[in-house]
Amino acid sequence: MGAAMRLPPVLALASVLLLAGSAGASSHGSQAGATASAYGIKVVVPNQAGAVSSSVSAPPNAVGFASGFAYPSDGSIMTTGPVSVSASTNVGTNARSIASSSVSSLSLFGGEVTASNVTGHANASTSGQSATGSLAGAAVTGLTVGGVAQGAGANGRVALGDWGYAITLEQAEVRATAGKTPSYRGYVTGLDIHLTADHGGLPAGSEILVGYTESWAQAGTPPPVLPPAPGKATVKPKKSKAKTPASKTGNPQGLGQAFKIPFGLQPPLTAGGYVFPVYGPHDFIDTFGGFRGDVPGNWHHGDDIFAPLGAPVLACADGTVFSIGWNNVGGNRLWLRDSQGNEFYYAHLSAYSPAAKDGNRVKAGEVVGFIGNTGDAEGTAYHLHFEIHPVAYLSLGYDGAVDPTPYLQAWQHQKDLYLAQVAGYLPGVAGVAPKPGAILLQANDISQANGLDPASLRRVFFTPLSESEGGRLATVSTLLGQQP
Repeated sequence: MGAAMRLPPVLALASVLLLAGSAGASSHGSQAGATASAYGIKVVVPNQAGAVSSSVSAPPNAVGFASGFAYPSDGSIMTTGPVSVSASTNVGTNARSIASSSVSSLSLFGGEVTASNVTGHANASTSGQSATGSLAGAAVTGLTVGGVAQGAGANGRVALGDWGYAITLEQAEVRATAGKTPSYRGYVTGLDIHLTADHGGLPAGSEILVGYTESWAQAGTPPPVLPPAPGKATVKPKKSKAKTPASKTGNPQGLGQAFKIPFGLQPPLTAGGYVFPVYGPHDFIDTFGGFRGDVPGNWHHGDDIFAPLGAPVLACADGTVFSIGWNNVGGNRLWLRDSQGNEFYYAHLSAYSPAAKDGNRVKAGEVVGFIGNTGDAEGTAYHLHFEIHPVAYLSLGYDGAVDPTPYLQAWQHQKDLYLAQVAGYLPGVAGVAPKPGAILLQANDISQANGLDPASLRRVFFTPLSESEGGRLATVSTLLGQQP
């Protein structure tokens, strides 16, 4: 059977269950559902354990990040750069699932097969009594075999000498529509290496899969309307006035039936000079809109950019930093407003730079902090949580955020242009060392301060402290991270 028709066991089984489940209708209806899964790398070796890197599934939502992967430990068969994966689901009246995987700087068998980046992306969603999905976004860039560049189309096949072959963007989709409960399931593997002969320390029959993602969503079904019993009049049921809980409507903050997570909005940001907010090796995937039960709004308002602890975090534009401080969710966080009025939120920093002073003007590319996992990210992989709040949507408050992924992808090309501004923070790189930052005398939880209302921060800091809290020993400027 051709590669384009081969389904992974989980997808093939799902198809059988999907068809079997549609044979009869439930007398009670059913709720919408969604799942997502992803892994960076899987090495399958006959009669051996093999290996898996950074595997996640949802629910619950999960992300994973590694600065690199080697197999075996000496890297003689495979080495990579950063690996990141994400799986998220959001289920209410409708359902949505997103799975993403990214592997950079892939090298197999000492450089016989290389790729700059292997990305998998799958999403599925429902709307009423319909279900759809997409594998758009999956890609293999910079693929070479024996130093020769190769194309990478959907379900493409690339010969690997006399020892194997590779399937590029191996994918399949299963849709159930007419006569069945509407559902969608799709999977894509960025690169699937098959060994047909012993090679480089692996036996024939071995398989290396890179950049796997899978998403599934199924629409809910209303309960059937049963015919009245013979001889009885039909009684129209009264409409209930009870409100459906927000967690069941896809409207997590109870903002009214008209509110929806703003997928697909990409207003132009015209202040100019935008740069990627993390310097150096990093990885990120689109997790905007994923369900988050432990943060305000119950959905992910930005993207997580994974990088090593202490990596420089940059101002993405010329602008003013404000609302600098700690809260229990974002940890060390700050806001930046550009000259157009757009606002950007940075969270989970390990520390601030001296430039992070409330009201301070910064240049695009200037270091304002450092990668960490403070706040509710404690215990997770080090990352920057980054949000974009366009000026046109500030009236919506915190839910005026838009998906930062397309902006980040556009800015990513600028990430290496600001060495002069970060040199002092990089070990082994010549540059002017930065001045010491402020000494923290006291930290307050500013959870009640709203970054979209800078005045609220000042109100929090001017609230008198009790003697047990240190009285007025720390000035407002000190609490804001400024020199006294």
